[in-house]
Amino acid sequence: MPAQTVTKGDLILLDYDIWAESGEKSEVVDTTSKEVATSAHWEGRKEDEFGPIPYEVGKERLPAALDKLLEGAVVGAVVEKEIAAGDAFGDRDAKLMGHFSLREIARLPEMRKEGASLDIGTTLTIDGRKGRVLSVTAGRVRVDFNNPLAGKRIKAKLTVKGKITAPEEIVRSIVELEYGRGKEFGVEHSGNRVTLRVPDRAKFDMLWHATKSRVVDDLRRFLKPESVEFVEEYKTPAEPAKADEKQSE
Repeated sequence: MPAQTVTKGDLILLDYDIWAESGEKSEVVDTTSKEVATSAHWEGRKEDEFGPIPYEVGKERLPAALDKLLEGAVVGAVVEKEIAAGDAFGDRDAKLMGHFSLREIARLPEMRKEGASLDIGTTLTIDGRKGRVLSVTAGRVRVDFNNPLAGKRIKAKLTVKGKITAPEEIVRSIVELEYGRGKEFGVEHSGNRVTLRVPDRAKFDMLWHATKSRVVDDLRRFLKPESVEFVEEYKTPAEPAKADEKQSE
C-alpha cells in the first residue's frame, strides 16, 4: 500500500513536541505527549487532553514555518526541524515595549479584581493588546507586548498519525479545532444532514455562540451538507416531593 502524503487543506491527526531555545536553555512550550510534559514539568494540558489532536493543514494554527513542514509529510513519519526566531514567533521588537503610570495600570479591569497584584510577569491587557510586566519602579510600569516566545529558536518534532476522513470524526474534529471539548458533543451524520447535540456546559457559553458560525462554515467546506442542526435539550427538573406525600409513604 503506497504511503499517504499530506496536502494543504487536509484534516489530520497530529502528534507534536515543540521546544523554545535561547542560548543553552531549552523549554517545552507545547506537546501532545504526556511523557514529554511530565519529564519537562510542563502543565499546559489537562490529563485527558494528551494524545493526537485534529489539525487542518494550511490554517497556520502552528507557526507558518511549522505548518509548511506538514505539506508533503508522509503519514506515520517523524519530521524534526529547527526554526530561526524570525521564522517562528518573530524577533523581539523594542517598539513593542511600553511605559505606563501606576494610575493608568490601576484603572485596568484586571487590577480592580479582588486579590489582584502587580508583579513581574503579570499579564495585562492595554488598548486591546496583551503584555507582560517587565518592571515596576516608582510611579512607572514597563510592559512588554512582544510574543513571549519572540526572539527564541523553535525546535519541533511532528508526526502525522493519519488523515481524518470519516464524516462523524470530521464533525467532531472541527468542533474541537474551533471551540474545544469535541468529545462532549453528540454527533450524527445522516445523508446530507449534520446534527450536533450541544452539551450542557456549552449552552450558556458565549464563546460557543461566537464559534458556531465558524463551525458551520467548516462543515460546509468539508462535508457540503444540505443542513446543519444544533440540538439543545433543557430537561425540567423533577419537583421535590411535598411533606405530606413523604409522610404517607
